[in-house]
Amino acid sequence: MAATTQAEDLVFGLTRVIDLPGLTAAGGAPLSAEDIAAIIGEADRFARELLWPHAQAADREGAVYENGVVRVPESYRAAYQAWREGGWQGLAAPAEVNGVETGGQELPQALWMAVSELVTAGDMSFSLCPLLSAGAIEAIARFASPSQQRAWLPSLVSGAWTGTMCLTEPQAGSDLSQVRTRAEPVGEGIYRLTGQKIYITWGEHDLAENTLHLVLARLPDAPPGTRGISLFAAPKRLADGSRNALRCGGIEKKLGIHASPTCVMLFEGAEAELIGEPNRGLNAMFAMMNAARLGVGVEGVAQGARALALAEPFAAERSQGGQPIARHPDVARMLAEIRAITLAGRLLALEAGAALDRARLLGDAAAEARVALLTPIVKAWCTDRGVDCASLGIQVHGGMGFVEETGAAQVLRDARIAPIYEGTNGIQALDLVGRKLFRDGGAAMRGLLAEVAAADPRLEPAVAAMARATDWMLDRGLRDAAAAEASAAAYLDAAGWTLGGWMLARAAAAEPRYAPLAGFYLARLLPRASARLAEIEAADSLLALMPGA
Repeated sequence: MAATTQAEDLVFGLTRVIDLPGLTAAGGAPLSAEDIAAIIGEADRFARELLWPHAQAADREGAVYENGVVRVPESYRAAYQAWREGGWQGLAAPAEVNGVETGGQELPQALWMAVSELVTAGDMSFSLCPLLSAGAIEAIARFASPSQQRAWLPSLVSGAWTGTMCLTEPQAGSDLSQVRTRAEPVGEGIYRLTGQKIYITWGEHDLAENTLHLVLARLPDAPPGTRGISLFAAPKRLADGSRNALRCGGIEKKLGIHASPTCVMLFEGAEAELIGEPNRGLNAMFAMMNAARLGVGVEGVAQGARALALAEPFAAERSQGGQPIARHPDVARMLAEIRAITLAGRLLALEAGAALDRARLLGDAAAEARVALLTPIVKAWCTDRGVDCASLGIQVHGGMGFVEETGAAQVLRDARIAPIYEGTNGIQALDLVGRKLFRDGGAAMRGLLAEVAAADPRLEPAVAAMARATDWMLDRGLRDAAAAEASAAAYLDAAGWTLGGWMLARAAAAEPRYAPLAGFYLARLLPRASARLAEIEAADSLLALMPGA
């Protein structure tokens, strides 16, 4: 097939596969195919002109911490200013909340996800700042009081302020029941936060005039465990312009995303306001985290796109044995794998975004269930595949990929954080099996599999294997939680491979030029689903190796 660009695939996916024009028309906010193409074109231009040319230099320069001040690469100043001036942060933000005009454009989430993919492929380190701000906007729009929304949303939506998620602490990791940060009430709705938070993405930087930190903390009378966690908002600068009692204690030295400051944040009696109800902070924070999980899944897709954008021209130009290496069958195989997997993940992410839009625009309860089911799959499968594609990209380059000049190594270094972000992929698998599958007896999964089987006969064997695995999970898993947990990652991975094939089959049905790529995936990559499913009934072999078995 003739090669398509990332932007072309996104426009095709939005307009021909998930039918965003039809969805928005049904929701009373029509968006034409021409509108979608224009927005994607502008986002692609932003990424290509302001991020791609500087991404390697930004990686070398990195974020710098000196005397409590964090500086990010110089090229980010122009990029972030253009991001603000273009109104990109408010693309999918609500235009009005409780009578507060936010400045948001209220465009579909699926469109925001497509824009995010382009920006992330341009420079993942830069893209993490808008991603966290989008999550903060979501949490505040849903859970903050009208006065808080009035005070914070316009600045966040415009990009004048950025947002963070301050969850974990040195002793807590993913176990938020261990959070110790304290919130002391001092009257008039004000609290003082004291504690330390770690791994805070873009917690301190020099791009925006203020940062609003969303912080999990405990009130003095809070019950133990996750039931006693509340959510607070603490700005870097207070309303009078003075600095709040919070600071960055340092930034991490990391494998990748060097230009993204990953901060230790110290709250030393910082002034804050409670968001939502006391001891119900996880409800609000999970709203932010669920949005971020889909966003992180898109990061995995974007790293596949970046790997492909580097590997394909290299393979076309690099001559070995008297011909370009792109004509060597094994190199052609690797390029085809990167392209097929990336497109499958891209379309699956857009499908999740469309389900989110159906739920919001149409009040579709079935769409809400579909979003819940797809979120852990998109997050985990797409990020694992992003790492795989980045590794294949290095292999295509050969020795030139293992050195830094080509940029292929940076893609792998950057991609590796995504399977860890926002709940590790193992946690996503436990969520899929322990919550999403069991809570309705597998009804949502079976409904989805029926749609997959109807799309293309070549998907039927994988669907049948998924159905058997679902029955096993619901039977053995309900009787033996450890067995379900031991097989959860394999089950999620198989679901991802199967759903990826579904999306490519739909792409081929909508446009014949995608048929060869879909055929390659269904013949050579889809069998990986059955291979992973074969692991499920072997749960006991893993349990026997666990300490204390």
